[in-house]
Amino acid sequence: MQNNSAQIEALLVERLGYERRGKHERAAAVTAQLRLLGYVESDKPIETATTEPVAERAIKRKTKKREI
Repeated sequence: MQNNSAQIEALLVERLGYERRGKHERAAAVTAQLRLLGYVESDKPIETATTEPVAERAIKRKTKKREI
């Protein structure tokens, strides 16, 4: 059972990569292999944390005028 668990985990990661790259036929083939191993999809969506990257930029400091 431990071996199947490791295979299932690896196949899930592989399928996710195919889905992200838009290779739906390969993702479907991986899903078929998951079913053969006895993996059942859950109906609950997987929650993921997403944040937009914040672009930082350097701001040049204002120069101070010299006092005379």
